[in-house]
Amino acid sequence: MEEELKCPVCGSLFREPIILPCSHNVCLPCARTIAVQTPDGEQHLANAAGGLGGGAAGGGDHADKLSLYSETDSGYGSYTPSLKSPNGVRVLPMVPAPPGSSAAAARGAACSSLSSSSSSITCPQCHRSASLDHRGLRGFQRNRLLEAIVQRYQQGRGTAPGASAAVAVAVCQLCDRTPPEPAAALCEQCDVLYCAACQLKCHPSRGPFAKHRLVQPPPPPAPPEAAAAPAARKFPTCPEHDMENYSMYCVSCRSPVCYLCLEEGRHGKHEVKPLGATWKQHKAQLSQALNGVSDKAKEAKEFLVQLKNILQQIQENGLDYEACLVAQCDALVEALTRQKAKLLTKVTKEREHKLKMVWDQINHCTLKLRQSTGLMEYCLEVMKENDPSGFLQISDALIKRVQLSQEQWVKGALEPKVSAEFDLTLDSEPLLQAIHQLDFIQMKLPPVPLLQLEKCCTRNNSVTLAWRTPPFTHSPVDGYILELDDGDGGQFREVYVGKETLCTIDGLHFNSTYNARVKAFSTAGLGPYSKTVVLQTSDVAWFTFDPNSGHRDIILSNDNQTATCSSYDDRVVLGTAAFSKGAHYWELHVDRYDNHPDPAFGVARASVAKDMMLGKDDRAWAMYVDNHRSWFMHCNSHTNRTEGGVCKGATVGVLLDLNKHTLTFFINGQQQGPTAFSHVDGVFMPALSLNRNVQVTLHTGLEVPTNLGRPKLSGN
Repeated sequence: MEEELKCPVCGSLFREPIILPCSHNVCLPCARTIAVQTPDGEQHLANAAGGLGGGAAGGGDHADKLSLYSETDSGYGSYTPSLKSPNGVRVLPMVPAPPGSSAAAARGAACSSLSSSSSSITCPQCHRSASLDHRGLRGFQRNRLLEAIVQRYQQGRGTAPGASAAVAVAVCQLCDRTPPEPAAALCEQCDVLYCAACQLKCHPSRGPFAKHRLVQPPPPPAPPEAAAAPAARKFPTCPEHDMENYSMYCVSCRSPVCYLCLEEGRHGKHEVKPLGATWKQHKAQLSQALNGVSDKAKEAKEFLVQLKNILQQIQENGLDYEACLVAQCDALVEALTRQKAKLLTKVTKEREHKLKMVWDQINHCTLKLRQSTGLMEYCLEVMKENDPSGFLQISDALIKRVQLSQEQWVKGALEPKVSAEFDLTLDSEPLLQAIHQLDFIQMKLPPVPLLQLEKCCTRNNSVTLAWRTPPFTHSPVDGYILELDDGDGGQFREVYVGKETLCTIDGLHFNSTYNARVKAFSTAGLGPYSKTVVLQTSDVAWFTFDPNSGHRDIILSNDNQTATCSSYDDRVVLGTAAFSKGAHYWELHVDRYDNHPDPAFGVARASVAKDMMLGKDDRAWAMYVDNHRSWFMHCNSHTNRTEGGVCKGATVGVLLDLNKHTLTFFINGQQQGPTAFSHVDGVFMPALSLNRNVQVTLHTGLEVPTNLGRPKLSGN
């Protein structure tokens, strides 16, 4: 995670990091070098923007300091970033030095001017500008968590943090020499360390610097062995109210505050939350976001292992193919010599192409993994800190970074872009007259088809399956074979053979679970099966009257759900569903009933006679009714006359239970007699016979009833 701990300006580990309003960090000494004086016109504009955004309560908030102008639209040419830091980040140019003065003198003048005029600082990473108030750079909060993590990181590397601090404090901060000269004085007003030469150039004891106080630089800290027991970290206090501890968190300003900040009105109208609760909430959010990055990092490591294995396989397979090719070409006549060179070139180009693609993918994935791992380790170190206010200073930015890091692992990023297989097989059998046509032929078995689960679906008693050929394969495919079991876990059977990759199978059992699989075939043979997909058909049957199976005198309407007839004779119409398994229930509502028409309701085979009353032949089982009685009829045989008929508004229910092999009828929810028919077995379709005096509407998709009325007693 070292990259997370480096300043974007100097490229070294952070020293006294401060948090800019855009949530990025920068060293305090580096901030002095990139802060510039702001023209009066811009200062007024920035103040106006701050007044609009902050209101009465936003006087000194970081949100009010944030400029609305970016690098590209600020309009100030003198602020165009042109310099580059050691790690490649662009920073603002320094204040131009007076004629005859050195660059060090210019930097000293820039540092000293921050306390006497309006200034601004531009983030070297996002290029957003922020104006400085009367406190200057001290108005930005110190990132104590980052300081602690840098210190722990230096200790873990075997570098004494005290020594690093000694170098940062005890050397001149304006020297152009490498290494810098030891510091000879510290200006309390500028807060800058000077060596003797830089003090004379940049901080003379005259003019505006005459009232500045120069003191001896602080002594270097004790060596690590003298500081074996680290001092306890001081509990952070409010910088604006001495000795007041942080107690609340201002949501509007994203900053911890004390109770005096609330009472004095600066944050009085802002939304505040308890510091501890907000700390735990943000810590939980960061932890949750880290889980996603951790999973992706684990997948990336496994993916790198896979890619390296592919590299080895490509090397081995390439060598095998080359050896085979040379052996075959050496056995041919002299006429094959020139062709052999061409074929070798093809193999070599294929191998180099595959190697290049895999190496490119390895390098790309390694870079992403390094970034994600570094960010993850840095976040874990942040979460080890017990400083709620310091954590909350950076938690929002870290959460966003972790989420963005997770989004970088787009779908397909962890899939190989190239196969390790070489689909090159040389056939040495052709005759000499075909030598000029000699080329690689495909003799490999077809690949395993990939089921496209997002396109596989079920509708009523039909299933739709879709598949495709996997990428990066050159094996020929002549067609596909789709197999389906019987819905009870039985043997698979072929239901489709062809070249299409989308197939719908109708006429399956309702409320059943089917297993489906696909395999490809070619002249080389049958390929392996795909993974098995499980498909569940509908629990209940949805169907309508079938206009293709009904008698020509049948008239259908209402999307084929309402039926009547144009003839005075009985005519038959069937439903669009066929049943051979399970229990099914549907109802028929009598919309019109004139002149005692005697309609019949029931089930039939697909070959039932369509020009007579239902039940008069041996291919239908029905109940026909008048307005007083009902009869069960099959093969023109009447059985079980039951009191109770139908009229306009009546509802006839049909229950076909092929699990028990029974057929039962209901009128207005009342069972008609005992079970109408037993030993019902085979394939049945809903059926109805009627004439012009009757109109019936079909209702389907109904659950099998469990609370219908008790059966009526039957007569002779």
